Amino acid sequence: MPLPPAPKKRAARLSPDQSEAATPAAKTRATASTAKTSADKTSAASAATTAAAQGLAELRAQGAATPTVATAPAAAPKTAATATVTAAARPTAPSANHQRSAPKAEKKEAVSASNNKQNSNKTIQKPSKRGAKRCLFVLDTNVLLHDPTCLFRFQEHDIFLPMVVLEELDSHKRGGTEVARNGRQVSRTLDALVEAHKNTDLAAGLKLDATGTKGVTGQLFFQTVPLHYTLPLSLPQGKADNQILGVVQALREQESQGREVLLVSKDINMRVKARALGVPAEDYHNDKVLDDNDLLYTGALALPLDFWRKAKDVQSWQEGNSSFYSLRGPMTDQLLINQFVYFEAPSEPSLYARVVELRGDTAVLEVLRDYGSAKHNVWGVNARNREQNFALNLLMDPEVDFVTMTGQAGTGKTLLTLAAGLAQVLDSRRYSEIIMTRATVSVGEDIGFLPGTEEEKMGPWMGALDDNLEFLAKGSGGNGHEWGRSATTDLIRSRIKIKSLNFMRGRTFLNKFVIIDEAQNLTPKQMKTLITRAGPGTKIVCMGNLAQIDTPYLTEGSSGLTYVVDRFKGWQHGGHIQLARGERSRLADFASEVL
Repeated sequence: MPLPPAPKKRAARLSPDQSEAATPAAKTRATASTAKTSADKTSAASAATTAAAQGLAELRAQGAATPTVATAPAAAPKTAATATVTAAARPTAPSANHQRSAPKAEKKEAVSASNNKQNSNKTIQKPSKRGAKRCLFVLDTNVLLHDPTCLFRFQEHDIFLPMVVLEELDSHKRGGTEVARNGRQVSRTLDALVEAHKNTDLAAGLKLDATGTKGVTGQLFFQTVPLHYTLPLSLPQGKADNQILGVVQALREQESQGREVLLVSKDINMRVKARALGVPAEDYHNDKVLDDNDLLYTGALALPLDFWRKAKDVQSWQEGNSSFYSLRGPMTDQLLINQFVYFEAPSEPSLYARVVELRGDTAVLEVLRDYGSAKHNVWGVNARNREQNFALNLLMDPEVDFVTMTGQAGTGKTLLTLAAGLAQVLDSRRYSEIIMTRATVSVGEDIGFLPGTEEEKMGPWMGALDDNLEFLAKGSGGNGHEWGRSATTDLIRSRIKIKSLNFMRGRTFLNKFVIIDEAQNLTPKQMKTLITRAGPGTKIVCMGNLAQIDTPYLTEGSSGLTYVVDRFKGWQHGGHIQLARGERSRLADFASEVL
């Protein structure tokens, strides 16, 4: 049933005839008032100019020096036992032609709000908190190796690279690891910037937008001349971190353009040492999707008790086995496509639905199938709570190509996903096979190399798969004989392939049900590599627990799972749900809460 057309809103304004019929006396009063205000402003400006000229003349007559408007901040107290070290220094100050004024605060706030609304794929470090003052950021090597595109993430601010950083980049570019690849990418980016400024002196700075990057108006400076700085003797002078700290200290002492010089590093110890020396230091926040993990999209929204009273133009209809509602209301602007909504109130019928269409202020809700009932079980598995029912509706929908699930341990993420995959591979034949992979990050120390083929090497990492397959095999067919369970297990395993992440690049999965387990240990770049392997007819399910991240240098805010949840929300072929209740056992549920 097509939706009714959205009502047109009429603007309350005067017609041309009514505007011309305005009272001439009112126009005359307005003109007189404007003229009077202009005259007052002119006379006040003339008086102020005359007073300023007289004051300047008096100062010149007395031979007074020009007063200082702003004073430099006091330097940090130096220890008696210090050493003077010579290192490569900051370039000369850029000329006036290279200066760029910072955009107004209002414009930056509007751009930030627009980017958040459109779910932009590029997160830029927002300098609006600093006001209109430009900064000079000195980047540590680990920032470049962590995000090879970080040079273009500082908007109107300038970037400085010490010579020791370039030396460390050169030593990390060899090999096939992720760090080595990022190092080579940074080197190529720097080479492209230098090639774009062939006739420009490096001391004057390189414009970061010379290679076509939009939204970046700052400049990149290299070390070109040596300078002197002082550090306590207790700090080894030959260590790269201490040399970078000395460069930042020297830049702060020699800064003449009013810019604030700050160190940006992913090394916590280095930031602590910098603050101990009186040098401001910050973490690199651009890789974090959310500053507060409580703001992460949950995929479900509780409707208020007065929802039905405030809803307007409510319509309902039936299409096949599904029921739909069309309505307008104050909450429709908060809804997203494939977001679950539920209404629970005493003495009133409950509603569990999913948003399937949004048009203006009109929303279309589809009533969910109840997978908690025995007749709607999935491979012998029923939903035990509300969120599990939401998850099974996403997993069993052929129109949803990408599903993400988060939740604490024991909420049933792996079991529900395997049950839905087996039902659609062996029963409905919607997919040809199940492909399962995960990040091979150990909780404790590494046990060393594993023998065998690729699937045999991945075997010890797939203990969760074996446990859930054993449960599903016992519940299928009702056959309690040992040979029957063995035959069922062999049939299931013949349709499940275990693959390693190391061999995913370049592959294309056609008509597969792909499961990415422990996705919280993947970086955003690794997650992009896996998702882009999907071909026609493929469904990808990512699941993980953000409270159990084992990968070094990854946090809940920078995890690849958080990244894809935030980027895919609102897409018509993707869905997310956060499982809340643990169903593994009362012991596991209690341990997740108190430990």
